Amino acid sequence: MKPKLVVRSLIAAAVIAAVGAGAFSAGHWFPREASAATAPLAVATAPAASALLPDFTSIVQQNGPAVVNISVTQKAKAEPQVQQFGKIDPNNPFFQFFGQFPGMVPHNSAPEHALGSGFIVSPDGVILTNAHVIDDATEVTVKLTDRREFRAKVIGSDKPSDVAVLKINATGLPTVKLGSSLNEKVGEWVLAIGSPFGFENSVTAGIVSAKSRSLPDGTYVPFIQTDVAVNPGNSGGPLFNMKGEVIGINSQIYTHTGGYQGLSFAVPIDLAVKVKDQLQQFGKVSRGRLGVTIQEVNQQLADSFGLKRPTGALVASVEDDGPAAKAGIKAGDVILKFNGQTISSSSELPERVADVKPGTKATLEISRNGATKEIEVKVGELKNDKVASAAGSSEGHGRLGLAVRPLSPDERQQVGEKGLVVEQASGPAARAGIQPGDLVLAVNGTPVKSVAQLRALVAKSGKTLALLIQRDSGKIFIPVDLGDSQG
Repeated sequence: MKPKLVVRSLIAAAVIAAVGAGAFSAGHWFPREASAATAPLAVATAPAASALLPDFTSIVQQNGPAVVNISVTQKAKAEPQVQQFGKIDPNNPFFQFFGQFPGMVPHNSAPEHALGSGFIVSPDGVILTNAHVIDDATEVTVKLTDRREFRAKVIGSDKPSDVAVLKINATGLPTVKLGSSLNEKVGEWVLAIGSPFGFENSVTAGIVSAKSRSLPDGTYVPFIQTDVAVNPGNSGGPLFNMKGEVIGINSQIYTHTGGYQGLSFAVPIDLAVKVKDQLQQFGKVSRGRLGVTIQEVNQQLADSFGLKRPTGALVASVEDDGPAAKAGIKAGDVILKFNGQTISSSSELPERVADVKPGTKATLEISRNGATKEIEVKVGELKNDKVASAAGSSEGHGRLGLAVRPLSPDERQQVGEKGLVVEQASGPAARAGIQPGDLVLAVNGTPVKSVAQLRALVAKSGKTLALLIQRDSGKIFIPVDLGDSQG
């Protein structure tokens, strides 16, 4: 079976075992002597090659002392332990003894230990790291490069952004310089310093692979993607640009095995600093929310909703009585601008909404039925991990390739929606991923209440249309390429 890709945070648990399992050769690699014929060529090409590669030594020398190792003692978790006694004869002299215990009894395991990284942002001992590094911590210890160790206090932790702030009792500490990820370009060199597998102050380098990446973990963070080698234990360490400025906090990897495979993700430092400031000042983070679920607009969806090009954030569902619903936002609307700022990709919207102070008003420019309009919305406050999340009779298959039926009264009461249940899917619908049991709620943003209405809407559509589908508790627009099929 092909292994499934998973997103892994980089904290290293049971580091002693991980390091102990490795082995190093005591041998050394010696290059063979160059022949007289090849030596001049090597000398001639070396300067040209070195001129193309960056020199990271000054960045490491200047910033290495400000990168710290974080060790965490976590709460011991009670694990169920099965008694293997089986059924005991009541006449057995040990019957009463064993009878005092149920089949499952709590077994207190030893406290768990994990390692991560962090970096000092002020001389008086304020440290940034990842929230998942210090999850469930009963004790946090910070070790500096000069081998001094301090017990750290957790000032605050914010899971949605995966940012945490620590404080140690020290002064005159070395610090990093904070930059901005906004002006960094894809392809530029970057450098990471951290403690992979417990190896303190390890340095790795690579390039920015992409920006504003949304990951399938449900967070709103627009991650910086790099190909810098980061591994368990690198969590919370800094990502530097070539100016020696921190532009991100290394947070996650995308991997088959749990180790580095060329896909690393960092929290942008601009976002991390906003979180840090709120945690230091208020002890928590307040974020704006719209109460919508959004998805990316591809070319097929753009064609279906009458957009000139794929852009914006498509509203897949609107929370009842939420800020967006009260403002008149509907499923099928495409948010093109937020407070005058263009939304080129759906991943840009959650961060901008989160930055707005709850209770203030914001202006949305939306596209609805091919026309643009402005809507004013009073931004609510995020109280969970969602801001604007990134997503009887039957009818013949016809042009769409669906056999559907109306909801029964019991089904309608259960799901609380009006729509059509998919009984069979073939042709264009099946190729788009629609499955039996899905609920068809709308076509190109128009709610569907009957089989006849569905047929009429499909008949009026061009080569593509967008179906709003509910599967389990989630809703999403699915583009369907009808091509030239008729029926």
